[in-house]
Parts: sequence; C-alpha cells; structure tokens
Amino acid sequence: MTHDTYTGVFPAMTTPFHDDESIDFETLQDHAQYLEAAGVDGVVPMGTTGESATLSHDEHIEVIEAVVEAVDDVPVIAGSGSNNTREALELSRRSADAGADGLLLISPYYNKPEPEGMEAHFRAIADEIDLPQIIYNVPSRTGRNIAIETAVNLADHENIVGYKAASGDMNRITEVIERTRNENFSVLSGDDAMTLPIIATGGTGTISVSANIEPERTCALVGAAVSGDFERAREYHHELGPLFRALFMVSNPIPIKEAMEIRGHYDSGRMRSPLNRMNEKDLDHLREVLADLEDGEIPQVAEAEE
Repeated sequence: MTHDTYTGVFPAMTTPFHDDESIDFETLQDHAQYLEAAGVDGVVPMGTTGESATLSHDEHIEVIEAVVEAVDDVPVIAGSGSNNTREALELSRRSADAGADGLLLISPYYNKPEPEGMEAHFRAIADEIDLPQIIYNVPSRTGRNIAIETAVNLADHENIVGYKAASGDMNRITEVIERTRNENFSVLSGDDAMTLPIIATGGTGTISVSANIEPERTCALVGAAVSGDFERAREYHHELGPLFRALFMVSNPIPIKEAMEIRGHYDSGRMRSPLNRMNEKDLDHLREVLADLEDGEIPQVAEAEE
C-alpha cells in the first residue's frame, strides 16, 4: 500500500529518568499528552533525543508502548534504526507490534557502509515492515552521509515516505527535495535552525528538539511557512533563534533536558552516562533564553494549524 507522507511538527521526544536511571513512564506519558494538546502533528520517541543509544531493546519497546498508550489522535513515529540490519529489522518489527504508526531509521553508523550497502539496508527494512518510514541523515553522528542518489532511489519505495535532513548542507538537502518533489515523499528538517529554509525550498516540516518546550511557537512557525506566510514564519524563526542555538551549545539532548527541568516539565534533567549535566555558565544562559521567551506572547494552537 502507499502511505501518507508527513507534514508539520513532530517533536523528537526526550526520555525522562528517575534518580536511579530507570525510565519515568508517568512523566513520559504526561509529556506526550502535553505535546498532543499543544497541537503537534505527531511524536517521535526513541530517536537521538530520546537517548536511544543507552536504552536496551526492551526499554525501547516499553517507551514506544507507553507513548502509543498516552496519545489519542497523533501518529507515533518510533526510532528503530541501527547500524546492524538484522537488529534494525528486529527493532522495527517489535516497534510495529507495539503500535507505532511509522518508523524513523537512522543510517548505519560507525561501520560506514558504501552507498550500495546503505540502500540495501533501508530496502531490507522497507520490504519487510509495512509502515511509513523516514530515513535519517545525520553525518555528524554517523560518520557517513546518505548519498543523494541513495535518497532519491529510496523515494520510489512505497514504504519509504520521508527523509529527515540533519546534514547542515542546504545544497544537499535542496537537491533531495528537487529530485523527489514528484514522489510521495516528505523532506523534514532535523535541525531546528534550518526548518524555515528547508520548508522555503519545498520541505514539509520538522522533527524538532525545540518543540519539546515550545510546541506552540514551533507549530506557528511551521504552519505559517507551509501555508506560504513567510513574513510571519520569519518572525517566529527569529524569536526562537536564541533557543535553537542554546539547545545545541553542548550535545543534544543535554540542553533540552535541562530546559525541561527549568520549565517544570521534569523533576530531574538526569541523563544516562556518558552524558552529563550542563555547567552553571551554560545553564545561566539557557535560563535567560527561556525567560525571554516566557515574556513573549504564546501563539494559540489554531494559529499553528492554519
């Protein structure tokens, strides 16, 4: 079957932990419901922002099940990728069984496959799992770009409906958009600071870190841009710019978890080792950025849906 593509805002959810580093499922579900009520178009548990690298496979599935149970009317796009094709297939099968509505598949990391191996990896999962799938290019973490030709080739698979663009290279991103614009295929920003330019060149939305704490503003930005109101979209882009930068002062998801604690979404911004808490100087800057945003007017959900 041919699946629908994705348009809008899809927060890359964090995974809250208790002080003993066990998963805080109550807070996780509360956060999923907060995001849905704020007007997002879907949620993405178990991506990089969800600290997937430090969770066991069983914990991956428990998180996905909890988020699926918590939300009512938005799709759950589960991170289920790996650098091991067999492992990615197994995680993807289990995610589907857990109720995921779609999959986010990071490109194989560390072993740095050639384009032919990369394409075979994604096709193996798409051939096996009948869910809409988004391939994820983030070379700063994986050590290898998904070749443009590979992304274009994969767009013809009925189960591969999107590309999460986090290379930071607009030439690469816009060529993927250009060469897939007649396909049933979405290009989504994987970098909050590049959401507006990506949509301006034909992208359809964002898998967003900042939307965890600013879902209404992020929805307003994307809603305006997708509808062609770039004057209003620019206003939100510049208003959110200091936050976009602050959330990547150090490795994601360290700043977003600290921000969620500051905002009262979490009792603790704890992360699993080897990630560590922010230093006081960076925390002070993050607090200032968040305080400035709180002084501004928050858009209504309806505005983000125009």
